Amino acid sequence: QVQLVESGGGLVQPGGSVRLSCAASGSIGTPNTMGWYRQAPGKQRELVATKTSIGDIESADSVKGRFTISRDSAKNTVSLEMRDASPTDTAVYYCHFKTLVSGSPGYWGQGTQVTVSS
Repeated sequence: QVQLVESGGGLVQPGGSVRLSCAASGSIGTPNTMGWYRQAPGKQRELVATKTSIGDIESADSVKGRFTISRDSAKNTVSLEMRDASPTDTAVYYCHFKTLVSGSPGYWGQGTQVTVSS
């Protein structure tokens, strides 16, 4: 089992910045991937950005150039720096962790709300 605890988020003005953080604990296997997904009202959950323990990054086209994902694999933490926020970024952001071993389950955090509004 892996437990994920998220922090950060809240109300952000358009064009502003906010940082999300997530800490993982429990049975942390390697290699693994850790990152962020989001779900806006009435929409499906979608990838924002993930980073593997060996440094490979995957991110949505809509956030490239604005959001930066970083990891501290030794501390099992991942952060998302969101810059130039847009109202279309409004969503619940979920931390995700998965060991990169066939058949391993993925784990989700409880979610943190980010609202971009003036």
